[in-house]
Amino acid sequence: MPVQWAGLAPPLLVDVRRDAGLPLRAQLEAGLRDAIRTGRLPVGERLPSSRELARQLGLSRGLVQECYGQLQAEGYLTSVVGSGTRVAAGAAPASASASASATSAAASATTAATMASATSAASATSAASGQPHPATLTPTRPRPRIDFASGVPDLSAFPREDWAWAVREACRSVAVADLDYGDPRGDPRLREVLAGYAGRVRAAVTDRDHVLVCSGFAQGATLVLRTLARAGHRRIALENPGNGDPARSVSSRAALRIGGELLHVPVDEHGVDVDALAASRAQVVVVTPAHQSPSGVVLTAERRHALVAWARATDGFVVEDDYDSEFRYDRDPVGVLQGLAPERVFTVGTVSKSLAPTIRVGWVLAPPAFAAALAEEKLLADRGTPGLDQAALALLVESGRFDRHLRRMRARYARRRTALVDALTRHAPAVRLTGLAAGFHAVAHLPDGVDEPRVVAEAARRGVGLYGMSGFRVDGATTPPQLVLGFGNLGDRAVAEGIATVADLLTP
Repeated sequence: MPVQWAGLAPPLLVDVRRDAGLPLRAQLEAGLRDAIRTGRLPVGERLPSSRELARQLGLSRGLVQECYGQLQAEGYLTSVVGSGTRVAAGAAPASASASASATSAAASATTAATMASATSAASATSAASGQPHPATLTPTRPRPRIDFASGVPDLSAFPREDWAWAVREACRSVAVADLDYGDPRGDPRLREVLAGYAGRVRAAVTDRDHVLVCSGFAQGATLVLRTLARAGHRRIALENPGNGDPARSVSSRAALRIGGELLHVPVDEHGVDVDALAASRAQVVVVTPAHQSPSGVVLTAERRHALVAWARATDGFVVEDDYDSEFRYDRDPVGVLQGLAPERVFTVGTVSKSLAPTIRVGWVLAPPAFAAALAEEKLLADRGTPGLDQAALALLVESGRFDRHLRRMRARYARRRTALVDALTRHAPAVRLTGLAAGFHAVAHLPDGVDEPRVVAEAARRGVGLYGMSGFRVDGATTPPQLVLGFGNLGDRAVAEGIATVADLLTP
């Protein structure tokens, strides 16, 4: 059954492009038909109002109304006064619905049997640990007064009151039986909510039987790589630049711990180089397609399809780190890779960037063929993520409070992004910024002749934390000289002050 969103429902991702050569209305109609046919929008799901969808997509309200009217006439949508516009009963092809139900039922039966046989196994502690951000890598290094560390959200903006409300509601409403160990795959309601949210906002194709709740990306990636290794897929490729030194990389440590062979493939302005990936003979690749970490580039449509084609042609698999996709600053929607090939892509998401790392809740959207094996790995790791936190997160998302928080944070990060651009334009105009389409870090391209390590060292002496791209490259190369500038956990004034303090270092 569809999630009953309270208040303003989450945004709906539909790919509508003005340069596509097709009328906008035709694109919108085709996108909604496809979302309904694939089950991404299930029967009964409430669509945004015509006014709200027009605002989200930058279209006229009249065009959206015409589209809704056409799809109602075709039997895809139904509209009832007081209930809004919803996906009509019977809109999805019967064969597709039956196939999806059969797949889910088979996966559930297999998972149940696996869990029953594994219940008596000793519980083991997860081998993964979270990746520290650069500011914490060296314990003896004093914390900078102004720290441009990447990967850190605004910790002061954590929605304490909303989270406290959700925890109170979870404690008040939880059934006595739900205080037991429960399903190691995660709270059924949270998995239902996550599946619905991912389908609506990120164009994922999944259901709750193929969603596994974990304690963040570190555990999610470890479970996925371990599951694939047991199936014989041990040649694992990572992006370069990525996390550089294996000691800093969760994916590297996980791959090495399972006895995997670690490979690296280059990233250019279009994203991961799929030709280089094919030449490496890798069987698995870990990617950050929506906002590559750390370069900030978005994997192009051509590369996305090439990556999916590589996976299908080589019996390969993609592990998609969807780490900060909630924060985009343009109108071009970017869906998850999983939506293109649900049978080949594991998508790992968390609330570490959208809420705070301390919540320690993440999820994996798993291919149906691996859902049961992944659930067994989770059972043996820790028997399940804390249930009350899961129930609280489900309530936070369903109530609309989570999406309200995201809207506030998008505006806040957008202001800080502007502050960074303005500060560099004023104090160091020779520095070029890229990677600004999403997230809360950017890449500063320093002019030729600037010594990246010297800039980082001298900035540290001035109390400003700067981080060179060399730390994210496998070979540690310091050219071309670049800085990865995080602005998530800095106020607007701190961003401007920090750049002003080091501006003279950024030019030859």
